[in-house]
Amino acid sequence: MSVIPSKDREILRGLGRELAEAAADPVNEERRRVCQRVDTRQKSRPSITIFQEPWNELNVNGELDLFCADAFCRGIEQELRRTLYKWRHYPGDMSVSAESVQPYCITNTSFGIDEDVDIARTDPQNDVVSRHFHIQIKDEGDIGKIKVPVVSHDVAATEEGFQKRGEIFAGILGVRKAGVGSFWFAPWDFLVRLTGVEEVLLDLVERPDYVHRAMSHLVDCWMAMLKQYEEQGLLAAPAKELTVSGAAQIFSEVSPAMHGEFALQHEARFYQHFGRVHYGCCEPLHNKVDICAQYLPNMYQISMSPWVDFRKGCEKVRDRFVFGWRPNPAFLAHDPWDPELVRRDIEEKLAIAAEYGCVVAIYLKDISTVRGQPQRLTEWNAVARQCVEKYAN
Repeated sequence: MSVIPSKDREILRGLGRELAEAAADPVNEERRRVCQRVDTRQKSRPSITIFQEPWNELNVNGELDLFCADAFCRGIEQELRRTLYKWRHYPGDMSVSAESVQPYCITNTSFGIDEDVDIARTDPQNDVVSRHFHIQIKDEGDIGKIKVPVVSHDVAATEEGFQKRGEIFAGILGVRKAGVGSFWFAPWDFLVRLTGVEEVLLDLVERPDYVHRAMSHLVDCWMAMLKQYEEQGLLAAPAKELTVSGAAQIFSEVSPAMHGEFALQHEARFYQHFGRVHYGCCEPLHNKVDICAQYLPNMYQISMSPWVDFRKGCEKVRDRFVFGWRPNPAFLAHDPWDPELVRRDIEEKLAIAAEYGCVVAIYLKDISTVRGQPQRLTEWNAVARQCVEKYAN
């Protein structure tokens, strides 16, 4: 095992103490209770989750600067600094624990083919980019380019990481190993990067058999991959005790019937192995709640994007599922910044949700920019908290 630099160890122990102090705050238990009530569809104020933020714009005061030299330590440092930053500035209903988690060191070869893409950036430091995909799968003869992933676990590397964390955080944080707790399963999001978006959407009508074979093969590959995770004991718990999330975002303008035929009936073969399904992302699903429920009997939450017909979505969801609402992140990019616009939007949406008895989880995500003003997230968090408390009362 490589030696941990003494300076890196002291940096991480200092951050570990900050995390332990945060974990001791009683607000953690309060937030866990809120999330648990929402998760089990009990009447509650909405939970608030903020993620996928533009980290490249948030370090205006040095809070996110990294000082560790060792690559392993530097990775832990970044995770801790980001966690503590969120805790201080826009926690939503996040809760933290006094522990450091060593994930299993898993290698996944993926599907044997990757996107061939041209990328355009407006900010070299931002992960949000525009992509132009080059078509690689054009007909049934190309489907075989998609291969079954090969999954392996480097047990020695996992154990080394676990031992290092134990040495670093001794007496400050608990340390444990963790397998894979969930998957993001969106086979259509992957397939269109290989087939072309317009091309494959036309194929739904012109070459439906080809589309079915392509999607069936891709899901078969996912199933074979999941079997490897299970056989090697790489999941955090049996699949029937886990939640899986996914979507078919490219189908935003496809009819409910075609969504069911070309997406859900194939996706359901994978989803059925898990205890619960959280379905949907950026595609508006207000007209597809019933078709999703038909194909996914284990669906417990359905996401509603900023572009959803909110009232129709509430009317269809009611208290059957958790209503996963995604407010418009573009409000954070407005110039000038207008917190009252955020307040009006949240209050309007929550009033409609209350009218239909919905249990709401709020997810602010896909935040491409805050115009270099991190305080916008802090203010958004404060406004949202005021709105959900009003909703609860």
